[in-house]
Amino acid sequence: MTATAGGKPLAPAIGYDDGKTLMARGPLALHEHVASRLETSLGKALPQMEVRFKDVSISADIVVKDASDLEVQLPTLPNEMMKTLHGLVAKKHTVTKRILRGVSGVLKPGTITLVLGQPGSGKSSLMKLLSGRFPKDKSVSVEGEVTYNGTSADELHKRLPQLVSYVPQRDKHYPELTVKETLAFAHAACGGELSEHDASHLVNGTPDENAEALKAAQALVKHYPDVVIQQLGLENCQNTIVGDAMLRGVSGGERKRVTTGEMAFGNKYVMMMDEISTGLDSAATFDIITTQRSLAKKFRKTVVISLLQPSPEVFALFDDVMILNAGHLMYHGTCNEALGYFENLGFKCPPSRDVADFLLDLGTNKQYQYEVKLDGGVIPRTPSEFADAFKRSTIYGQTLSDLEDPVAPSLVEDMKAHMVTHPEFSQSFWASTSLLMKRQLTITKRETTALIGRLIMNTTIALLCSSVYYQFDLTDFQVAMGILFESILNLSIGQAAQIPTVMAAREVFYKQRGANFFRTASYVLSNFVNQAPPIILESVIFGTIIYWMCGFVSSFWGFFIFLVILCLTNLALAAFFFFLASASPNLNVANPISSVAVLYVCVFAGYTITKDQIPDYLIWLYWGNPISWGIRALAVSQYTHSRFDTCVYNGFDYCAQYGMTMGEYSL
Repeated sequence: MTATAGGKPLAPAIGYDDGKTLMARGPLALHEHVASRLETSLGKALPQMEVRFKDVSISADIVVKDASDLEVQLPTLPNEMMKTLHGLVAKKHTVTKRILRGVSGVLKPGTITLVLGQPGSGKSSLMKLLSGRFPKDKSVSVEGEVTYNGTSADELHKRLPQLVSYVPQRDKHYPELTVKETLAFAHAACGGELSEHDASHLVNGTPDENAEALKAAQALVKHYPDVVIQQLGLENCQNTIVGDAMLRGVSGGERKRVTTGEMAFGNKYVMMMDEISTGLDSAATFDIITTQRSLAKKFRKTVVISLLQPSPEVFALFDDVMILNAGHLMYHGTCNEALGYFENLGFKCPPSRDVADFLLDLGTNKQYQYEVKLDGGVIPRTPSEFADAFKRSTIYGQTLSDLEDPVAPSLVEDMKAHMVTHPEFSQSFWASTSLLMKRQLTITKRETTALIGRLIMNTTIALLCSSVYYQFDLTDFQVAMGILFESILNLSIGQAAQIPTVMAAREVFYKQRGANFFRTASYVLSNFVNQAPPIILESVIFGTIIYWMCGFVSSFWGFFIFLVILCLTNLALAAFFFFLASASPNLNVANPISSVAVLYVCVFAGYTITKDQIPDYLIWLYWGNPISWGIRALAVSQYTHSRFDTCVYNGFDYCAQYGMTMGEYSL
C-alpha cells in the first residue's frame, strides 16, 4: 500500500511484470482494467456469445434383465453361482430412460446463471450438450436445436471446445504433476500467448490506446496461470503435487479448484461449470463465484454454474436460475422473480429456509411443508406438472419470444469475425507433441522408483538365466532357441504392467482431448516416444548380460543386432499393450484380454509349437506375432555369422552330409 499526502492509503497500481502485479488490486479491478482498455481499442463491446436451445430432449436405451423371480439371499458360494447363472439366462428387455424432456432457454452474454437440480435431474447432461462434450452413442438419442449466435452446433462442432469451456464434476489429473505444472500445461495447450488474430482487432482506438490495450492483453495472457492461481487461492500449494488416492498431494478442495482453473484458459466466450463447489467451504465458493461474476460482467462472458446447496450469499451473486428435476425444466428466469413465481403456484419459502434449498425441494416429497392456500387453480405436485405450469407462464412466453427473435447483428458479426475463424487447435501438431512429450518426461522423472524396480527385476532375471546357460554350445540350436525365446519373452511380457497406468490416464486424456488441448495423434506419439528410453535401457542391460554370459557369437555387429532386435520387439509389445489399454472399456476387461494375449504370443512364437505344427487356418497368428519375428531375426543374426558359414564344424562335414553349411543347417 502507498499513501497520499493526506495520509489515506491507496491501492497499488496494476502492473504487467508478473501475475502478482497484475493482481495487485484484486481480480475485480484487474478485469475492469483490462476489459475497459480492450473495448476502447476495439471500438465496441468485447465479442459475446448467446446460446439458444429449443426443445432439447435426451433419451437413452438401456438393456435390463428381468430378475423379478430371483430372491435376495445370503452371498454364499452356491447362491452367487446361481445368481451368475440366472444372469446369463434371464430375459432381457430394453427400456428408454428420459434424461431431458423438451428443455428450451436462452443464455445471454454478460449473465451468470445458476443451475439447480437433484442428482439425476439432467443438469450435467444439459451442460455437456451445450458445451459440445456430450458423448455420442448409438443407444442415446438427442433431439432439439442448439445455436450459438445463430450458428448451429453442428457447424461449430470441431471448434466448439475452443469457444465454450466445460468444468467436469470429477477431479482427474496427473497426480505426479504440481498444481502450477498442471495449470501451466493447460495454458500452453491453449496457445500460451495472445494470438495474431486477436491482436489484429486492437486497432480502432488512438495509437496510445491501441498500444496500451495490446500491452494489457499480452500481459494478462502471458501471466494468466499465476493470475488463476491467485484467483483460486492456490498460492500456498502451487508447488505441491496434485496427488490422488494413492499419492499424497493437495486436499480435495484444492484439487477441485485445480479442476476449475484448468479449464479457465483460452479465449472462451461461454463457461459451463458443473458442481465446482464440492469440497469447498462457503467462503471459497463465494470468492470463486464472485470472480466468475466479474468475468461475466466485465468481459461479457456467458457463465453457467451448477452448485449443490449454495448459501444465500452465493445465490445472490447469480442473475438467473434454472431448475431441473427428472429432466423437466421447472423454472428458468431471473433469481429475483423465482420466489414470487412459485408463491403464485402455491409454495412460499419460509424466512428460516435458504432460497436454494427451498427451490431444490420443489417437485420432491419435501415440498408439502411450503404449500400455502391458493385461490383457484391446482397446485403442481410432480416435476412434469411444474414443467407444464412453467410453460404456461409469462416468463416462458418471453423465452419463446427470445428464441423466435432474430439474433442481434452485433452477435452475428462477432461470430464471423472472432469465432468461425478460430482454429480447431491452438497449437500446431509438432508444438502440441513437443508439449506433451515434456509433460510425460516430467512424469517419468518422478516415477524413478518404478523405473529402478523394473531395472533391478530385469537385471536379476538376466543373471539367473545367463547363469543357467553360462557359455553354452551354440551348436545346440534347441538350447539357443530357448534362450532367445526366453530373452524376448521376459522383456516383452513386462510391458503388460503399463495397462493400469494407461487406463488411469485415460480420464485425463478424455477431458483434455474434449477441450481440444491437443490432437489424439500427438498424444499417442508423445507417449510412444517417452516409453522408448526406459525400454531401450532395460533391453540394453538385459541383452548385454545374456549375450556375453551365455556365449553368443563374439562379434560387435552380432551383439548390436541382438540389442536392436530386443528393443524393437519390446517396443512392439509396448505399443500393443498400450493399444489394448486404450481400447478396453475398463480394467476388468483389459486384464483378461492381456492374459489371453500373453498366451497367444507364447504359443504362436514358433518355439513351443513350431511353424510346421501350426494348422494352416491359424498360421496367420504366427506371422502376426512380434515375438516370432524377433526369434527368427535373432537366430538368423547368429547362425549367418562367418563362424558358422562353413562346411566342416567340430570335425563334422555338414556340406557332405546335408548339402548345406553348419549355419544353414542350424537355421
